[in-house]
Amino acid sequence: DTMRRVVRQSKFRHVFGQAVKNDQCYDDIRVSRVTWDSSFCAVNPRFVAIIVDASGGGAFLVLPLHKTGRIDKSYPTVCGHTGPVLDIDWCPHNDQVIASGSEDCTVMVWQIPENGLTLSLTEPVVVLEGHSKRVGIVSWHPTARNVLLSAGCDNAIIIWNVGTGEALINLDDMHVDMIFNVSWNRNGSLICTASKDKKVRVIDPRKQEIVAEKEKTHEGARPMRAIFLADGNIFTTGFSRMSERQLALWNPKNMEEPIALHEMDTSNGVLLPFYDPDTNIIYLCGKGDSSIRYFEITDESPYVHYLNTFSSKEPQRGMGFMPKRGLDVNKCEIARFFKLHERKCEPIIMTVPRKSDLFQDDLYPDTAGPEAALEAEEWFEGKNADPLLISLKHGYIPGKNRDLKVVKKNILDNKPAANKKSDLINAPKKAADASNSQNEAKLDEILKELKSIKDTITNQDERISKLEQQMAKIAD
Repeated sequence: DTMRRVVRQSKFRHVFGQAVKNDQCYDDIRVSRVTWDSSFCAVNPRFVAIIVDASGGGAFLVLPLHKTGRIDKSYPTVCGHTGPVLDIDWCPHNDQVIASGSEDCTVMVWQIPENGLTLSLTEPVVVLEGHSKRVGIVSWHPTARNVLLSAGCDNAIIIWNVGTGEALINLDDMHVDMIFNVSWNRNGSLICTASKDKKVRVIDPRKQEIVAEKEKTHEGARPMRAIFLADGNIFTTGFSRMSERQLALWNPKNMEEPIALHEMDTSNGVLLPFYDPDTNIIYLCGKGDSSIRYFEITDESPYVHYLNTFSSKEPQRGMGFMPKRGLDVNKCEIARFFKLHERKCEPIIMTVPRKSDLFQDDLYPDTAGPEAALEAEEWFEGKNADPLLISLKHGYIPGKNRDLKVVKKNILDNKPAANKKSDLINAPKKAADASNSQNEAKLDEILKELKSIKDTITNQDERISKLEQQMAKIAD
């Protein structure tokens, strides 16, 4: 096996994983038994969220990180869905906002109180309705505020402006079969998807076109995963025809042959990849496995270098992955996982052994911070921006998050997804009343003013919401 023969120089060669002591676990949790291949757990520097079994609907727990030990059965949950919750994702730009997708065909966005829940939460900030079948994937845009992607078993991908509650892009004719996963690239200009027809597609969501695709990425019939790496390449996991688990690296500019392809073993659990763009390490957690394998991606052959395996006795039902800003830099911690068992959640800490107590800047290059680089409108209009980076030199101190406000627009005839501003302006033309043309002119005027204000001063939130209210009144 070429992956293991040569001893490479790498500062990550001796990364080791350690499970925390029992009293630092979250105990007595009824982890969801739904048969779905998502990670069932989402974490950020404030909270850990876990999808749990709930009678008569769907629910997930949200626990402050320090709330370890036994969790009381009566602990409040987030429980507004009428069917089981299949996927959850914390907003990267607000540590109190989380999205959930469910079998009830809806996506809901929730605002968690600063210190966690004291009562069960049943009222989402916004309900996003547009899928005709269950929603198994939710994923926030990495750099634009309030942009959320959802994918359902209707084989459609919808991109929402959460700030207005509107579906702005609907990709419903690109996938002929079930979508296994969706991944944004580093600046959120492209997405890649893996689906049941064994294809990996690279899609430009705003142009609504497939930029690249690869058939039979992995020959086997079992579920695949595909994620973007920081350099724009794509990493996939899947199965060979002989049901061996495989991992591969692809260049989307030429998908003919993989840059690297490795066989791993013959277990049948789906490999969930977790990627750290700062260190270029990929951690593979198989559902039902009791190990986490990790690999370093580099520019030299064989490109995907096996580093080590963290093994434990218990199989994992799901896994949460802490963003870099939630780690303890004083302990040289480079990753933290939240492993779900049948009845508990166990943090696992990955560290690089170092003798010095000083800040190790080679382990912690500047990392994506919590500020959004773009507003939703700017992204939908075609702008791109890389993540805004922060230094972890003195650790990360969570700041105050602004509340998520949703300003509903009301277009005269409830047209489904307006993709262009001109559609928005032309929408009312169908009713040919004289009053309508006045309204239309006013609507046009307000839209222009709104745009110029957003371009010049993005932080004048109040002025914007007032204008949007005006607009809603006129449209009414």
